[in-house]
Amino acid sequence: MTRRRPAEALERKLDTLPDRPGVYLWKDAAGTVLYVGKAKSLRQRVRSYLTADAEHSPKQRLLLKLIADVETMVVPSEPGALLLENNLIKEYQPRFNIRLRDDKSYPSIAVTLGEPFPRVLVVRRLNLPGARYFGPYTDVAVLRRTLQVIRRIFTVRSCHYDLPEDAPDRPCLDYHIHRCLAPCVAYQTQDDYRRMIDDVVAFLEGKTVDVRTRLRERMEEAATRLEFERAAEIRNALKWLDQLEQPQVVEKVGGGDADVIGFARDGDDAVGVVLRVRGGKIVAREQRFLHNLAEEPDEAVLSAFLVRYYVPLEARGPQALLPFTPADFQELTQLLPDRTFAVPQRGPRARLVTLADQNARHLLESLLIESFVTDERAEDPVYALGRDLGLTVVPRAIACVDISTNQGRDTVGSLVWFEAGRPKKSEYRRFRIQGEGQQDDVAAIREVVSRFVRRRLEEEQPLPDLFVVDGGKGQLGAAAAVLAEQGIQPANIISLAKREEEVFLSGRPSSLLLPRRAPSLKLLQRVRDEAHRFAITCATRRTGSPSAIAARGGPVAP
Repeated sequence: MTRRRPAEALERKLDTLPDRPGVYLWKDAAGTVLYVGKAKSLRQRVRSYLTADAEHSPKQRLLLKLIADVETMVVPSEPGALLLENNLIKEYQPRFNIRLRDDKSYPSIAVTLGEPFPRVLVVRRLNLPGARYFGPYTDVAVLRRTLQVIRRIFTVRSCHYDLPEDAPDRPCLDYHIHRCLAPCVAYQTQDDYRRMIDDVVAFLEGKTVDVRTRLRERMEEAATRLEFERAAEIRNALKWLDQLEQPQVVEKVGGGDADVIGFARDGDDAVGVVLRVRGGKIVAREQRFLHNLAEEPDEAVLSAFLVRYYVPLEARGPQALLPFTPADFQELTQLLPDRTFAVPQRGPRARLVTLADQNARHLLESLLIESFVTDERAEDPVYALGRDLGLTVVPRAIACVDISTNQGRDTVGSLVWFEAGRPKKSEYRRFRIQGEGQQDDVAAIREVVSRFVRRRLEEEQPLPDLFVVDGGKGQLGAAAAVLAEQGIQPANIISLAKREEEVFLSGRPSSLLLPRRAPSLKLLQRVRDEAHRFAITCATRRTGSPSAIAARGGPVAP
């Protein structure tokens, strides 16, 4: 057996490697991490890379041409190496590792149980102390519907006050429209609020039978106390639950609960699916797309999928039913002691796994078909906009806000709506600005977005896939804050500055300059200009003088 001769500095490192479990990071000459791996023995595993090229896969041979250095980390046990490997892959996103597509962009629902009066939030990082997380959701539309249902059934507060210390003097609009019971001003006790949060958690876990039972008990208690309005609200919540639960033909599994894992692969791409079965019913489906698999065996890919799916979920869960035994199975069970795994061979459980596999195969076929039409879709400005901005959804529905003012008087806000890249004038709205917004452009933006979002939520109308604000960072920050106050993740909100056509994205420190001829920029300009035109028209109707209207230095409508 011949060996590849490493560089002198690297060879000295190899001589000092410990014969212990750990993680190794191969790096190129620039220090970029190319590959992260785990090993029972760091010495044996790292040295095995330097055997003759004939024993390596094409992927490994390419890696060997690029490596210039190796870094190692020793851990006490093999499960510890598995966990550290997963964390480092997420951190560095190495070129030669299996990649979980958009792993960092999937949002989750967080219930902030560490707070006296918990909130229900949409988050992308799992770093809130004491929070319970549900997700991540690969379909943002499903997440939005889930939040809408929660806010319809449960009176969860949407404010960001640090209760009970940082409390307002009086309840907000949500109290008056029966969306909140105002724990901020002690209209609802902490014990009552926590019981309601317990119902939210049970609902997100799929335990709708338990939730329904408790709601019925509270409805009867409210009626006994002659609180008929409250009893009617709970009755309406029960009706919503009934509408949510559609009959399903799913065979009972042990105890009625299980995570059913499906897997499908086509060359370099794979899909892992989790069917969440609760009380004998499928209550949710989650999926992850994995890429850059190369010669990795299916067992290793399934193991990577399970680690990345289950490690962020801290709570104990039901048994996971697998299509086959993954690699590193013993280490996996030690890493996830609160989870049990089984590979059913026959009976109802095996049929559920077959169903999950069919779901995975269907999703993978859809993914492959999508790849064939990517070039065609890229010509569509709507798809191009979603791609160029890195959005999590295709912005089929876009709302744009603009402000027009006549020298600080008669300030008018406008909102235009585009669908599939075309204006939908039936959704246009105009707003007469009051209060501080008369003198302050940023405050006016805040008022328009707040009034619009509240009205859409009250009328149970969908929000746009993308908010566009005419202006810079100040206007963007004001609009994003309003969405955050409503418990809406402000990920898909941008502002477009006139001077350089800079695009500012919420949560990103620097602006984005799209190519001048890019279809995505042309669409944004068309939306912004239409909002500007509509704002001028609205303001002109109030003053009767087009020449008096100067919309923040823009052109005057004829």
